[in-house]
Amino acid sequence: MRNNVKMLLALAGLVAMTACQQGRTSGGGDDADSVAVVVHDTVPLPSVAQASVGDLDYKVFHIDTVNSGKLRDYDNQYLNAPGQLTFRGDLLRNANFGGTIDTVPSRVVEDWMFKTRFDTSPTPLGVWGGGTGWTAQPLYIHWPDSLVALFKREPAAALTPDFGPEEIMVASLCGDVCFINYATGKASREPLDAGNPTKGTMMLDPSLNGNLYVGQGVPRVSEIGHEAFNLHTRERTMFLPRDPMALRHWYGTDSSPLIVGGFLFWCSENGLIYKYLIQPDGTPTLHTVLRYTVKGDGAAAGVESSPCVYKNYCFIGDNHGDVLCINLDTMEPLWHYDNVDDIDASPVCEVVQGTPYVYFTCEVDRQGNTGMSHIVKLNGMNGQPVWHVTIPCNKLNMGGKHFDGGVYSTPLLGGGDCENLIFTNVCQRDNTHHAEFTAFDKSTGQIVYRTPLKYFAWTSPVAFYRPNGEMYIFTGDSSGNAYLIRGKTGEILFTEHMVNNFESSPVVIGNTLVVGSRGQEIYRFHIE
Repeated sequence: MRNNVKMLLALAGLVAMTACQQGRTSGGGDDADSVAVVVHDTVPLPSVAQASVGDLDYKVFHIDTVNSGKLRDYDNQYLNAPGQLTFRGDLLRNANFGGTIDTVPSRVVEDWMFKTRFDTSPTPLGVWGGGTGWTAQPLYIHWPDSLVALFKREPAAALTPDFGPEEIMVASLCGDVCFINYATGKASREPLDAGNPTKGTMMLDPSLNGNLYVGQGVPRVSEIGHEAFNLHTRERTMFLPRDPMALRHWYGTDSSPLIVGGFLFWCSENGLIYKYLIQPDGTPTLHTVLRYTVKGDGAAAGVESSPCVYKNYCFIGDNHGDVLCINLDTMEPLWHYDNVDDIDASPVCEVVQGTPYVYFTCEVDRQGNTGMSHIVKLNGMNGQPVWHVTIPCNKLNMGGKHFDGGVYSTPLLGGGDCENLIFTNVCQRDNTHHAEFTAFDKSTGQIVYRTPLKYFAWTSPVAFYRPNGEMYIFTGDSSGNAYLIRGKTGEILFTEHMVNNFESSPVVIGNTLVVGSRGQEIYRFHIE
């Protein structure tokens, strides 16, 4: 029986790397068991360190001295996976979810609402309840028939009668990992206990070997760290809490990890960048760790955003405003850029004629109650700015808490009739308490328009396209208002208060989106 399981997992891994793109962009689409020929990308970008690396003090710890750290290939496996398996879709974090609509949209309609458990346990940072926080994008998977059959034969998989081939997975602030039937909104498996509240976005191994990676966010009953679960056995197969190599002693992991070339890469808020080797049985084992500080900074920084990757280059932003490019083959830094303040929004990579360009933003946090949000486009080969825009923003003080100004939402690349634009939500400009949905020209950084929202907004916008290429955008604000916006002009076509709040980021499947809310709720909506 065990050999049969291994054969099915190997087949599923081949399927995940070779299934057609159509399978990942539509709920109920083609079965993901179809196989195509793949030509692997094995040509790395040059390992040339720029002078800016001199800004850093760093050390690479080689834990595994037997296995080479060379990536076997530089494929973007997430592109051909039968679903959306990591934050913003793939290695580039470009959120090309493939959302589609037939006509000009006029409204957002609720299809179902799923309730998580509500946890009242006290933590050092208060009671976290349930539902989802920032970023907590749900994952969507359309399981191949072979794995559907396998799960149904495994009692340890803890399926419910509502289990089906299309499944939503989301980590909750109550400490559970929730599994939901995409079609019905009912629980598809019993929840997994992640141990502590989780705020970030999980990652499902694109080989479909059953590994689900979860980054804990807040200590409740135990130390926090990052962990992996096997969905076939529900066993926790990896956990990394307190690390003696760390110079920063906060062990939350909001960052969503990535798998490239047989290795898992995971950033932590403890200031370390981890590289794991994926063993033949799917188990991750620690291979290499990068530790760095910026000269003159006086302290190590942590990473809450999710890095983006192109080939062997990994682009990272930390909570001191530092941007690093790392060679994933060696874990050596290649360049450094100072973007001034806390970077929580994840970077986005766009490849133009073989050159990666990366977009970074920041908050107004370390600057004080007022300051500038810096939005920058960098040449990924050398870290030099193509353009750099500053927007004055302020912190919002409310109910004894403060909310940083600037950008929390990961930018959205324009396409179709908005090919020249990039969008994000900018919070609390000019002493207001709201956000502005802002469009920038990708070539120059010029602000093309600002569309005021009713409240500040941390959620990341997502796109839907008509067959003629018209781009329409869904976003929400922290008061629970939903918006449909015409991408070309910024015109609001629909707005309505729909949930407790939109803090988490949505995942898009066809003309639907799934997103969580603070409280207990996770929703599926469709666009009409």
